Formats: sequence, structure tokens, C-alpha cells
Amino acid sequence: QVQLVESGGGLLQPGGSLRLSCAASGITFSSYAMGWYRQAPGKQRELVAGISSGGSTNYADSVKGRFTISRDNAKNTVFLQMNSLKPEDTAVYYCKAALYDIRWYTWWGQGTQVTVSS
Repeated sequence: QVQLVESGGGLLQPGGSLRLSCAASGITFSSYAMGWYRQAPGKQRELVAGISSGGSTNYADSVKGRFTISRDNAKNTVFLQMNSLKPEDTAVYYCKAALYDIRWYTWWGQGTQVTVSS
């Protein structure tokens, strides 16, 4: 049974920092590309940051220089360090695991709320 469990969300003021974690179980974590997505009310879910199984990273333009994605394969966990948070970063943040092996295998976490407000 595959599970992705996000944690670390919360309410904070603009300019603050937060680190999200996503712990995976039931998959060969090191083989999977991992991503953080977010969905704000009334908007489509969007990719925030991704990290390949080899450690290559990519970011949405809106978070470049402020967010950092990393992974710890020994702990089956992917992180999203978020700095200089803005009100427009407010959203539910989701973790995704993806692997292509003849077909796509994708798994999503349940999401964690991040609210940035003064």
C-alpha cells in the first residue's frame, strides 16, 4: 500500500519560512521523481518544484530563489524549504511521486495547508 504523507504546513506571516516534508512508504522511493504541487482556491493545481531520482531539480518561476526542494533517500522523504513567503503562496501543497516503467506510476499525498497572511 503506497502512502505519501505531507507535514509541516501552517499559518505564518509574509516573509516567514516553512519546511514541508513528505514521507513515502510502499514504493522504491529512490527510483521515483518527486514533486511538490500547490492548489489555491479557485485555481488549478500547479507544479512548484520537482526533483528527479538523480537529484536534478526544477522550479516554477514564481518560487525560484525562494524555495528549495531536496530529498533524503535513506528516510524516504522529500522536503520543500520555503523562504520569503508571500500571501500568494497560500495554497494546499501536495506531494507527488512519479515513475515511468512501460507506463506511468503516480501517487499523491493528501495535502497540507500553507497560509501566508498578516
